[in-house]
Amino acid sequence: MAFGISSGVVGIVLMLATLPYIQNHDSQKADIFGYASMVLSALLVFFGIRSYREKESAGRLTYGRGLLVGVLITLVSWACFSVAFELIYFWIVPDYGEKFAACMVERARESGGTPADIEKARSQAAMFRRLWDNPFTNAALTLATLFPVGFAAAAVSAAILRKR
Repeated sequence: MAFGISSGVVGIVLMLATLPYIQNHDSQKADIFGYASMVLSALLVFFGIRSYREKESAGRLTYGRGLLVGVLITLVSWACFSVAFELIYFWIVPDYGEKFAACMVERARESGGTPADIEKARSQAAMFRRLWDNPFTNAALTLATLFPVGFAAAAVSAAILRKR
């Protein structure tokens, strides 16, 4: 549980660090912080599985048990991150969706996109806004973003850390 909460806190802190860049439509720096948060959170999955192996499992760990521990850490991290994102999205920075949508369009424009590419980015941004405006789909999108990375980290970590 501690590693899941720690992983969630890392994600939250780095998500907060992206806010000024999103507010200024600087998608490159926002992306760097976003990807860094996922990588650092994934590292905590590894350390959480290792800690479980050493402290709770007497130095032994099957692949299945390691994967389960890693997935549970990922789910706790997601819950923390999801609650924080919803607080930010709905109450702390109520224009976050608008700013992020503008950031998506600006990214398409900066990459030399055609008018059709820019319109596609605008359409996708509007779709994301509709999904984010619902707390349930907001949480589902957060899970869909974070879980694959956490699952991959859990699978690799369980393989590396297994001991019979």
